[in-house]
Amino acid sequence: QVQLVESGGGLVQPGDSLRVSCEFSGGTFDNYAMGWFRQAPGKERECAASISRSGKNTYYGGVAKGRFTISRDNAKNTVYLQMDGLQPEDTAVYYCAARQTLVDPTTFISINEYNYWGQGTQVTVSS
Repeated sequence: QVQLVESGGGLVQPGDSLRVSCEFSGGTFDNYAMGWFRQAPGKERECAASISRSGKNTYYGGVAKGRFTISRDNAKNTVYLQMDGLQPEDTAVYYCAARQTLVDPTTFISINEYNYWGQGTQVTVSS
């Protein structure tokens, strides 16, 4: 059974940087495309970024605005989201998601395209 465990969230000030991580287990990591989604209170979950199985292709949602970078280390079974220039509107629970796929390099951006989800890590941006 695939399990995803996010870490690295916390309270930061506007303008700060933060990197969240997601550790994958229970399957062959490089058979899975990965995504980072976020959900703010009262809002729908949205895709911040996604990455293909090999890492060759990436996608960034509008919320990323050139400030976020997704990466993966297939040797460590981990996907990362580096977030720079954080603002209060980035406050949300950040979720990691995985989708098994034979296709590479393909990214997936819809919630319904992912099979597995982590529990989320809270990121709060406040002065």
